[in-house]
Amino acid sequence: MKVEVKKVDALTRELKFEVPRERVTKAMDEVYNEINKHAKVKGFRPGKVPRHILTASHGKMAQEETIKKLIPEAYHQGIGEQQLDPIDLPEISAVDLKDGVLTFIATLDLRPEVKIDHYKGIKVKPQDNKVSEEEVNKTLEFFKKGQGDKEVTVDDAFAKGMGFPSLQDFKDALSRQLQMDKDRKNRMEIENQIVEELVKNAKLTVPQSLVKRQLIYRTQEALKRFKNHNLSADELKNKEEEIRKELEKVVERDVKVYLILEEIAKLEKIEANEKGQVAGQVIELLLKEAKWEETK
Repeated sequence: MKVEVKKVDALTRELKFEVPRERVTKAMDEVYNEINKHAKVKGFRPGKVPRHILTASHGKMAQEETIKKLIPEAYHQGIGEQQLDPIDLPEISAVDLKDGVLTFIATLDLRPEVKIDHYKGIKVKPQDNKVSEEEVNKTLEFFKKGQGDKEVTVDDAFAKGMGFPSLQDFKDALSRQLQMDKDRKNRMEIENQIVEELVKNAKLTVPQSLVKRQLIYRTQEALKRFKNHNLSADELKNKEEEIRKELEKVVERDVKVYLILEEIAKLEKIEANEKGQVAGQVIELLLKEAKWEETK
C-alpha cells in the first residue's frame, strides 16, 4: 500500500492512499462471500449463487461495502506506519475505486504539543460568601410578594404556611440555601480564575478540526431553541450564521482549555474516571494546589 504525506500547516496533514489491486480483490471476495450467504436470487439456494449473477444483482452494494471495509483498515495501518498521532477523526475525500485499485485522501489534524510550565500554586481570590441578615430579609420579601397580598405579615404563621415550624426555621433554611448558592458561584469564579491563568501560561496550536466539529455541534444545539419560532428558511440561515459567529471564539478557547487540562492529566498521571473524563479531576487537583488569598 502506498501512502503519501503532505504537510498542509503546523498540524494538518493530507494523506493520499493507494490500496493495491490484490488487497482490494481479497476484500471484495470476502464481501461477496457474505452477500452470497444471504442473497435471495430466484433459482439459486443461499450460498450457491454464481459470482457473475451476484455481480449483476449486487455489484454496486459489493463495491460500496468493500470501500467501507478497506478505508478504515488502510487508514489505521497508514497512520501507524507514518507514526502519526491524530487528535480527531479524519476527513475522507476523493474516494475512487478504478481498475481494481482503491485511492482516497485522509485529511487530519495531529495532536498538538502543549507547553504548560506553571499550573500549580495558581493564585486565586475567593469572594466574601457570608450571608447577611439583609439578604435573608430581601428573600423573605420576595416570598411575601409571591403571596399577592401587600398586607401579609411575615411571622410564625406565615412561615407555617410555607411549610416551616417557625419564622426562625424558615429564615435558617433561606440562609442555608443562599449560602449554597454563594458557595457554588464562588467555586465557579475560582475555577474561572484558574482556567484564565492556564490559558495565559500555555503555548499550543489549536487543531481547527476539533474547533470545527464542536462549532457545528454547538450551533445545531443552539438552533433547537428556535425550532418552534416558525422562522423562514432565510431567517433560520441568518440565525445560524449569527450563532456561529457568537460561538467561534468561545469554542476555540474551550478546545484550548480541554487540551491544556488533558496535558496536565498526562503529566500528573490522572486517568479517566468511569465517565471517561479527566477535566474535573484536574480542576480538583489545581484547586488543592492553588494559593488562596484571604478574603477581607
